Amino acid sequence: MKSPKEQLDLLLRGTAQVISPEELEKKLQQKRPLRVKYGVDPTAPDLHLGHTVGLSKLRQFQDLGHVAVLIIGDFTSMIGDPTGRSVTRPPLSREEIMANAKTYQDQAFKVLDRDRLEVVFNGDWFGKMGLADVIRLGSAVSISQMMQRRDFKERVQSGSDIRHHETLYPIMQGWDSVMVKSDVELGGTDQLFNILVGRDLQKDQGQEAQVAMMLPILEGTDGTQKMSKSLGNYIGVAESASEIFGKAMSISDELMWKWYVLLLGKSETELKELKAGHPMEAKKSLAAALVDRFCGAGDGKKARDDFEKKFSARDLESAELPALKLDGGKSWTALDLVMAANVAPSKSEARRLLQQGGVEYNGEKLKDPQQAVTIKSHAVLKIGKKHFFRLV
Repeated sequence: MKSPKEQLDLLLRGTAQVISPEELEKKLQQKRPLRVKYGVDPTAPDLHLGHTVGLSKLRQFQDLGHVAVLIIGDFTSMIGDPTGRSVTRPPLSREEIMANAKTYQDQAFKVLDRDRLEVVFNGDWFGKMGLADVIRLGSAVSISQMMQRRDFKERVQSGSDIRHHETLYPIMQGWDSVMVKSDVELGGTDQLFNILVGRDLQKDQGQEAQVAMMLPILEGTDGTQKMSKSLGNYIGVAESASEIFGKAMSISDELMWKWYVLLLGKSETELKELKAGHPMEAKKSLAAALVDRFCGAGDGKKARDDFEKKFSARDLESAELPALKLDGGKSWTALDLVMAANVAPSKSEARRLLQQGGVEYNGEKLKDPQQAVTIKSHAVLKIGKKHFFRLV
């Protein structure tokens, strides 16, 4: 095990705020495995790289010999975390939550070490509480304290409703910390209030207060907005190796360095060495490392080789491409071909791609949407910069 100082230097890497580094160092000096909490509400089935920032930091703790405690918020998901939301989140059914929880765990294990992981469901304790217990728990935080939350304050100022059950959420998240006796809690910068509530509740219960470790929000592939499926700027951890590699190659050089720190835990010294080389080589290394993590060791090199065949050597004859099955007996136009590939969201977008020269068939550009196309098996269709198909 590394010394407390060495561990501290590693664990502070890539954090946005820690309350406090001094407290964390004291805990590390106790030379015992710390209990590190990371809570998730399975409100959606699939994870993207933005979700893995916390999981990656949790894995760092595991690699240093500490115990990761992953709390699945099966009970709190029925309330919905109000953090950062301008409206009340619609509740999910128990069946939806548990189905999402199963998928979430399967994908989280792509990052975490199962042998140093405790998975707990907060329904195990909240489901046993009666009304008196809830009232007693609710008395731990005043309304004036709750209104210090920026999102609640903004909703009041805009005239939007805040439902009473939403004010219980930070208290419930804090109580999770008491129940698992966490030494450290990880969360995005928008989770600071909730994690501080946990510190207060632990002190009330005679426990040593957890360290609050806040992590930056990961920008998506567009480099400006938070990674989100609804914005289309995400990379899903369950996507194919070629998709992960290709999307990672599309990010800016500036964003690449941030991803190296938040997703791979690189130090300033390591970044300096990477920056001394060619940015394209650094980006390919990043993309390959992400594929190895989420698809399997060795898949990164295969994805890189395939990418270079497609984009560098343009050796499409030997590249592994997804098959596009078509009926060779019917007449096809260029527009029909693009729509069959299911890449363009609408016919108007397909026409735009064609008219701007973004579609190639066997190396020749198709620009006229009504141009007749002779379907040939094994021909290559290229749409935009990332989509390649082999016709069958």
